[in-house]
Amino acid sequence: MPEVEIMIGGRAFEVACQEGEEHYLRAAAAMLDAEASVLTEQIGRLPEARMLLMAGLMLADKTAGVEDKLKVMQGQVQELEAELGRLRNTPAPEPERVEVPMVPESVTETMAELAARAEALAAEVEEKLGAEG
Repeated sequence: MPEVEIMIGGRAFEVACQEGEEHYLRAAAAMLDAEASVLTEQIGRLPEARMLLMAGLMLADKTAGVEDKLKVMQGQVQELEAELGRLRNTPAPEPERVEVPMVPESVTETMAELAARAEALAAEVEEKLGAEG
């Protein structure tokens, strides 16, 4: 069982842990040390037991807050999963028929013929007016 030296609140501690868990121990010690550092900055030097107790309580308080947020988020995830399930099980809506107005080709041809006739008549009128004037 490996022994790991950790620093908490400026004090060294030798702690045993399972093989391969040294990095978890160091990470946990770093969190505890951060809380102990806050205490020593605010209060000053404390007896070892009191410093560790207070730092542990501060971490426990943060953990409780995170657990509360986690429960709320888990509830939100469940609600969203239920809504997603409802949406997946809802049948697709019937396709909507959309009519787009179009001008039939015969009308287009007739309009072109009328335009050609109007141009021809206009040309005739211009010729007659030109011949009279």
